[in-house]
Amino acid sequence: MAEKTFTVLNLLELNLTGHDALELKCIAGKRGLPRKLTVADINRPGLAISGFYENFAFQRVQLFGRGEVAYLNKLYNEKNTETIKKFFEYEIPCCVFSQNRLPSQDFLDLAEKSSCPILQTTLESSDFSSRLLRIFSNIFAPKKSLHGVLIEVYGMGILLRGHSGVGKSETALELIERGHRLVADDVVEVRCVNGNIILGQVTNSRIGHYMEIRGLGIIDITQLYGIGAVRAQKEIQLVMHLEEWDNTKEYDRLGLNQEYTDILGVKIPLMTIPVKPGRNLPTIIEAAAMNERLKKTGRNSSKEFNQNILRWIEIGSENDLYLNGEDTY
Repeated sequence: MAEKTFTVLNLLELNLTGHDALELKCIAGKRGLPRKLTVADINRPGLAISGFYENFAFQRVQLFGRGEVAYLNKLYNEKNTETIKKFFEYEIPCCVFSQNRLPSQDFLDLAEKSSCPILQTTLESSDFSSRLLRIFSNIFAPKKSLHGVLIEVYGMGILLRGHSGVGKSETALELIERGHRLVADDVVEVRCVNGNIILGQVTNSRIGHYMEIRGLGIIDITQLYGIGAVRAQKEIQLVMHLEEWDNTKEYDRLGLNQEYTDILGVKIPLMTIPVKPGRNLPTIIEAAAMNERLKKTGRNSSKEFNQNILRWIEIGSENDLYLNGEDTY
């Protein structure tokens, strides 16, 4: 997997709105905007500017709030600036001042001299921290691309996989006809968020919701079925592998043994669905989605069926003993 390269300039150029907007602007040190952000975390540099630089997390974004700015002003009023000069000796990616707070001109001059970007946000420190960490979790999440079709069925994110030509796109199209939603066709970009959630989305937002149907060509799902037939991303909760029916292969008929597939270190439930003429795949997938949701409520149809069979056999044996007049005492 290629190393993720993300710079301070990339951070400024993020086109985010609403509760994701960072509301950042650069007020000094613009020559340092190409500096790379390599650690997806934030540091409050209060200890550092007070002179304690042991274990200084200089690789992180340095966030200055009310307390840090007040201490900076105190140091400048006392003309005690040695710790601040030492602060800029480190290769700091950038400094961010919350609530449009402004450092002294001397601080800005040191930043310009060391080419350290100084950013300003209108947000409060806590709000900015939560937003930036959320953005970092997406940007630096492990990613890969998978061949398949990702569709949302009854709220479940289902990834259809299988050899080319097995009917993934045609099956997904029928599901869209039934009111379900397309996330991505052909190539799905997946990323691991929070260490245990696999999110899938299109690799290119401009062409992501087009589908290739053999014999028909390229169709635009948004134009044909409306904006409600697509969504930008979805957690992958079930993987269904479609394969040509093999008469020599023994397929699971009870579903007692749950299989899993590994995606970026996370185990996702896996089902193998044999394909042959006459099988209604969209109906099977809808039933699988509802059954998977039922499992999450603690109900497992396969296990309940097996337990009922065992009870029936046990009760039948007891009846046979009674009817045959055998004394069990």
